[in-house]
Amino acid sequence: MPSRVLVIACGALAREIIALKRRYGWDHLDMQCIDARLHNRPALIPQRLQQKIRDNAGRYDRIYVAYADCGTGGAIDRVLAQEQVERLPGAHCYQFFAGFDRFAELSDAEPGTFYLTDFLARNFDRLVMRPLKLNSHPELRNAYFGNYRRLVFLSQTTDPELLRDAKAAARRLELEFEHVHCGYGVLEKNLKAMMIEQPHG
Repeated sequence: MPSRVLVIACGALAREIIALKRRYGWDHLDMQCIDARLHNRPALIPQRLQQKIRDNAGRYDRIYVAYADCGTGGAIDRVLAQEQVERLPGAHCYQFFAGFDRFAELSDAEPGTFYLTDFLARNFDRLVMRPLKLNSHPELRNAYFGNYRRLVFLSQTTDPELLRDAKAAARRLELEFEHVHCGYGVLEKNLKAMMIEQPHG
């Protein structure tokens, strides 16, 4: 029988991990999430991760962290090295959804690119417009996005409503729009590998 596995994930990945769990029948996988809004305060993420890991020590055969570096300057990796826990590779979720080579191509083609995933398209107003006060002060647009030229929607699903939301976000930010369908990318690849490699009891 497979041993118990815990994935501690950024809340921005919750839907994707649940979808993969259902797709592959990973009934022995549990997930606990940390609020995605902490991306606005990345210095708090490593401590929250460490607390989650320690709270669950001894309750699972394996713990895996579904975070990239997420702007913590290596602090997540230092915590995980101390706790002997692995995480997803990469600097941010855009990179591991698009794939490292494809993301590099997109970045090289237009450095002034703002990226959306399904999660960010779904929560654009809550996580971008309101925190930056762009709804009430549209004149701040140039202060935040004056150096951007393009918005790229890196989609995980083929949801036409999310595509409309992403296009609307590009219009609100006055950016050119491009859609790149990625699926679950490195997230799927690494979770599959982790589930295959994990010990069985």
